[in-house]
Amino acid sequence: MALRNPISQFCKHISRSSISRASAMSPQHVYSQHLAPQRRSMATVVPPVTQDATSSKGPTAMVFMNMGGPSTTDEVGVFLSRLFADADLIPLGRLQSYLGPLISRRRTPKIQKQYAAIGGGSPIRKWSEYQSSEMCKILDQISPETAPHKPYVAFRYADPLTEEMYANLLKDGFGGGKGGRAVAFTQYPQYSCSTTGSSLNELWKWRTRLEGKGSTNADLSGNITWSVIDRWPVHPGLVEAFARNVETQLATYPEEIRKDVVLLFSAHSLPMSVVNRGDTYPAEVAATVYAVMQRLKFSNPYRLCWQSQVGPSAWLGAQTSDTVQEYVKKGQTDLILIPIAFTSDHIETLFELDQEVIHEAGHPGVKRAESLNGSRVFIEALADIAVKHLRSGESCSRQMGLRCQGCKSERCLEQKKFFVGQENLLAVR
Repeated sequence: MALRNPISQFCKHISRSSISRASAMSPQHVYSQHLAPQRRSMATVVPPVTQDATSSKGPTAMVFMNMGGPSTTDEVGVFLSRLFADADLIPLGRLQSYLGPLISRRRTPKIQKQYAAIGGGSPIRKWSEYQSSEMCKILDQISPETAPHKPYVAFRYADPLTEEMYANLLKDGFGGGKGGRAVAFTQYPQYSCSTTGSSLNELWKWRTRLEGKGSTNADLSGNITWSVIDRWPVHPGLVEAFARNVETQLATYPEEIRKDVVLLFSAHSLPMSVVNRGDTYPAEVAATVYAVMQRLKFSNPYRLCWQSQVGPSAWLGAQTSDTVQEYVKKGQTDLILIPIAFTSDHIETLFELDQEVIHEAGHPGVKRAESLNGSRVFIEALADIAVKHLRSGESCSRQMGLRCQGCKSERCLEQKKFFVGQENLLAVR
């Protein structure tokens, strides 16, 4: 996908389309506030919203979906047991129920030490709650017709789990005969059946358990109407946020060698069994990489590599750790690692990249670009993605309705049918 000056297009859309709808502030003031450098503290607790809101289509629940991570070392065992029990993420075949618990028990002590080394737990919940809360503040300004926007976080393997999020939705006045709209916003920019697909399977499961199958023809049940933001690999704001972090790290190298620094984009790998089934993730990650390099005007040589392989089966490569070691051996010691498939810091960046890959490289020229975390450009991008989705009338992307070529999962089929069918309900809201 060709992107010409992606940030200028992004900013043009914000100033012309989204921010012009803000009711309490001028477009210029909102623009400068949203794209100003971050000077804010972490998000405060947002009070519950109810179906008594006065906006024409609000309130709207904005649900951030992600893998999650243990907040303390004591939570590592439970986190791993959930992770290895998920055949969507780590397919272990018929022995999943036996091998999953066995692997998780054996790995727990090692992984606990890794979390202890990064401060005692994952920061992913902190960043997810901050990003969702800040995004909702912007949405309240640029999309008053769907306000107020209530932020929720639903993790797949750590608290708050999907079922806890759904219980909170019902408690806050969504569903339960009152209707209301919720948007499942994946925080995996590139779609995979192993990540976003797994989270949507879990959401669909708990929706069915807590609200029943319901109807896709008319909102007679008072259930929540769902829609999904299922992928956004080349959004101009996402591309700009990545590019700025790369430029910041490039500036730390002497000018005379800067153009020769190799950019290594690193994404979480997938088992080849998933890739060969037709998963779109590798292609979408590559699209993000190309868009970022296009924004950087292809200023540096670059490669895409893959990290976090687990177990003896074949995974997508080349592996990030092997890539760095081979380049260093060849004398290419100026490298920047760029976590291109993550929206915040967690164990894969803070330990695997920082304390393993970079440490083992043993050269000061091997560095890492900062993660997106609290980037205002990134948070503004999230709001832009969300507001376009809210106004589109679509329940999901056209891509999401198409199954992988080799998919045999009935659960995946039914989940896709459900979310695609929600578009009928959006039309009558």
